[in-house]
Amino acid sequence: MANAMVKTSTMALPAVSDDLNGYLAKISAFPVLTSEQEQKLAISYRDKEDLDAAGQMVMSQLRFVVHLARSYTGYGLPLADLVQEGNIGLMKAVKRFDPDVGVRLISFAVHWIRAEIHEYVIRNWRIVKVATTKAQRKLFFKLRSSKKGLGWFSADEAARVAEDLGVTREQVYEMESRLTGGDTSFDATTVDDGSEKRALRPAEYLYQDESDPALVVENRDHADVQSISLASGMQDLDDRSRDILQRRWLEDGNKSTLQELADEYSVSAERIRQIEKAAMKKLKTHMLAEQDA
Repeated sequence: MANAMVKTSTMALPAVSDDLNGYLAKISAFPVLTSEQEQKLAISYRDKEDLDAAGQMVMSQLRFVVHLARSYTGYGLPLADLVQEGNIGLMKAVKRFDPDVGVRLISFAVHWIRAEIHEYVIRNWRIVKVATTKAQRKLFFKLRSSKKGLGWFSADEAARVAEDLGVTREQVYEMESRLTGGDTSFDATTVDDGSEKRALRPAEYLYQDESDPALVVENRDHADVQSISLASGMQDLDDRSRDILQRRWLEDGNKSTLQELADEYSVSAERIRQIEKAAMKKLKTHMLAEQDA
């Protein structure tokens, strides 16, 4: 936990430490502002950029940040860190607060405080970020409170939660799976003691040959060589054979039929097939010879 003081004005925001009782004692000395006092300070900060006024507004609401942060202690993260993030949200809210709207600062700030705490929880709850989209964030913070028991959702429960939160049932099941699973090291050290129950590392069963950089380069080089060899072999064919192969196998659109080519060259379809077969054999021989060279 950082011990430095966060500057908001000529006053200094008390640093949040693991000694939360000491922090609470410090912030309790700051008076709660009346609506009139808050309005006056907000106008002074907006119109005159009075940092002392902004500082007083922040100090007056620090105790509320602690109150909100306590509701997130069930995620296993230090309360002091949650409070620190909530304070950042409070300062952002003070900066954007418009006194002409006619609402109290705390009513406006609660969104910003929660948003910063939510981001911190999602970022630190697991090594792998558990929620990235708006729907996933909503599910992450609402799902556990929607569960009636420790078991998995039934189909009816999942459908009800999906309807309440405006998401699909598949998204409910996906987030439930993320919440119940834990982080697993991809290449964790395992002890081979001869037991049949030895846990396998994900690296042992998730590996794919195509992800090997050496094989990727090798396959790419092989494809390049094949392409060059094919082009060279096509140049060795006579014009008619090259045209037949090109139109039968190498065009992106619909390939020509044997009969279409037969009509064009005034021969039988069987003769076109023979020319095609001979050209393919010659092309294959050329490509094999270049590979062996």
